Amino acid sequence: MTASCGAEPLHLQVNGQARSLEGVPREATLLHVLRNDLGLNGPKYGCGLGQCGACTVHVDGVAARACVIPAHGVAHRAVTTLEGLGARGSWHPVQAAFEDAQAAQCGYCLNGMVMQAAALLARDPQASEARIRAELSGNLCRCGTHIEILDAVQRAAVRMRAGAMP
Repeated sequence: MTASCGAEPLHLQVNGQARSLEGVPREATLLHVLRNDLGLNGPKYGCGLGQCGACTVHVDGVAARACVIPAHGVAHRAVTTLEGLGARGSWHPVQAAFEDAQAAQCGYCLNGMVMQAAALLARDPQASEARIRAELSGNLCRCGTHIEILDAVQRAAVRMRAGAMP
């Protein structure tokens, strides 16, 4: 755990579980706490500036960049990471579609793409290809699997419209 003299306890709701951490400095980012203190490695450190999307999580159901959010700023709010979205055997429709479409290559962008897509489809399961492209445009993929990623999100949209909800 991160140590700091006089830091107040941090109470988070992560993946449906109440978590309390002692000694988390006020300046600690949500990404730092999730990865280093809670051992949740779905969100990745990419740019550290909130521009690449690798660290995307959901805060109260909204996609957010964990690398630029102060951990204390989301105290008592619902935080969902890739690990909380679904698990093998009970994948979220977006995760299942990414697996079916073989939309991962190196996997570094995968967390952000899945989390961004899941937030979009929760709001708009009728999302058009243009809307999906616009929504994912802030998530960087350096491997060139953009076509497979787009296919996966479209597959997930079909599944969610058909009632395959998480």
